Amino acid sequence: MRLRRLFSAWVVGALSVSGISVVEAADIGFSSVTQEEFRDFSEELGLMISYLPVAPAEPLGILGFDAGLETTFIDIEEDRSYWVNTTTGEAPSLIFIPKLHVQKGLPFGVDVGAIYSQISQLNVSLAGAEVKWAVIEGNAALPAVALRGSYTKLSGVDDLSIETYGLDISSSKGFTFVTPYVGVGQSWIRSSEKTPLPLEDEQISLSRAFVGVKVSFLVVNFVAEAHLAKTPLYTLRVNLAL
Repeated sequence: MRLRRLFSAWVVGALSVSGISVVEAADIGFSSVTQEEFRDFSEELGLMISYLPVAPAEPLGILGFDAGLETTFIDIEEDRSYWVNTTTGEAPSLIFIPKLHVQKGLPFGVDVGAIYSQISQLNVSLAGAEVKWAVIEGNAALPAVALRGSYTKLSGVDDLSIETYGLDISSSKGFTFVTPYVGVGQSWIRSSEKTPLPLEDEQISLSRAFVGVKVSFLVVNFVAEAHLAKTPLYTLRVNLAL
């Protein structure tokens, strides 16, 4: 059942990137919300929009370039009342975040990347960037180990300003066309509301771990990743390696 929902999430995300709306939208807006609800909402939304690797630790190489589509989905539990008090319209129960994701290899084991998303369920957009350095590039005997720094920012909402910073370390080891990887990291979330409500800004720090696998078929790659945090995130990616 979980795999079926994950596949459905990817399909919905693909349609969303194409401009086809298949889910109802709820705008982010604060009319009556407590400080605790604002913090809980900022924490969960910040984790949802944080930069996800969705790639092994090994570098692409100076000629490497990956470009593709990914979709992250998040199951919102019914008892999370802060979603009701921070959105107008019907509060979502399952959120899909489709993203265009590109990565380019540079010299010395460095990769740079960027994401862009139109989150139709919340009528907002998301942009982010990453820099990854493979401290150990990996070979037939050794796994790759990489450090990554990242940044994301949400746009298109009047009542909220939210951005995230991330730092993680990951390791991967390829076996023919399959490359599993694992990692841990920290996310820092800065959130402030822009209404007359007497809410203080929130600065939140969250630990996270992730596991994933990349399957390569010539120039087409498939990646599945699970982010293990307070709110689990599941992502599927398909991309072209050029």
